[in-house]
Amino acid sequence: RATPAAVNAACMVGHSTLRAAVMPDLQRAATPDEVQAMQTLADDALASGAIGISTGTFYPPAAQATTEEIIEVCRPLNTHGGIYATHMRDEGEHIVAALEETFRIGRELDVPVVISHHKVMGQPNFGRSAETLPLIEAAMAKQDVSLDAYPYVAGSTMLKQDRVLLAGRTIITWCKPFPELSGRDLDEVAAERGKSKFDVVPELQPAGAIYFMMDEPDVQRILKFGPTMIGSDGLPHDERPHPRLWGTFPRVLGHYSRDLGLFPLETAVWKMTGLTAAKFGLAERGQVQPGYFADLVVFDPATVADAATFERPTERAAGIHSVYVNGAPVWEEQAFTGQHAGRVLARSAVGIAAPGNAGSAA
Repeated sequence: RATPAAVNAACMVGHSTLRAAVMPDLQRAATPDEVQAMQTLADDALASGAIGISTGTFYPPAAQATTEEIIEVCRPLNTHGGIYATHMRDEGEHIVAALEETFRIGRELDVPVVISHHKVMGQPNFGRSAETLPLIEAAMAKQDVSLDAYPYVAGSTMLKQDRVLLAGRTIITWCKPFPELSGRDLDEVAAERGKSKFDVVPELQPAGAIYFMMDEPDVQRILKFGPTMIGSDGLPHDERPHPRLWGTFPRVLGHYSRDLGLFPLETAVWKMTGLTAAKFGLAERGQVQPGYFADLVVFDPATVADAATFERPTERAAGIHSVYVNGAPVWEEQAFTGQHAGRVLARSAVGIAAPGNAGSAA
């Protein structure tokens, strides 16, 4: 709060962060004492202004956490009116079980759930969004569930020795032991070292990667699903990041809304603004209304487009005229103005009603 960013921030505390703070060994389930210690830290974080807790059971630091551990660590969410967001345990073969676990955690805690960057990954699972979206919609009828997605067939995370992730093209985004490999194709690096792509991974770790692991029809089906929010899931620290950090929102406005006609412009804007503010409980945000904070992006709907590519991931988008945060101009003429007008946002525990017509967000 004392040294704000140029943008607003609604902060969550990470379950993996809590595990790392408390547990000497992350490759096991937590003991009752460790769960209690994590719960205390979570309570402190929520009292300090975090809007919720996020989990990433897909990742090694939290993969051994049981459902019961997560539920107990997250108990303070209910008291503080917080939200539970998760990169689920599985987005491939066992995605249905992962969804059911996510729904159960939300029910047990009686808190809102956000399924982060929903996808179905791996060629054997292409098309399964036709299965997962009805399951999510059915859960929404019984409890507070929402989801977000990014508009690419490739994801990005740590470089893992995972056959499903490595089945398609893989690009190295950063590599601590060999920094010069950033931006290289893993197939080429493996061939140079005389190893398979799978076997070369351990000698490159720790590292990050872009994985081409999704099918375009699934991406479009998830984006088009009415309740889906748009989120970048961007990783700004990567040496050669995924283009989603620079391209997500203009790509939806330009490519998917204007060019493909997946949904009207008003719906695209709503999925990025009013819907997100409502689901995350950000009061007086996300709509152009009297008395609301002036968080505004001025863009040309005829020319807005993503320019970032996997080869040139930091290219700035076209058609963005200016950006205002809390009424202050932070971006003009393709450059940062130097103003740090962002604020730390709190969550409204009572929730926010969304208007019936998505077009009102325009």
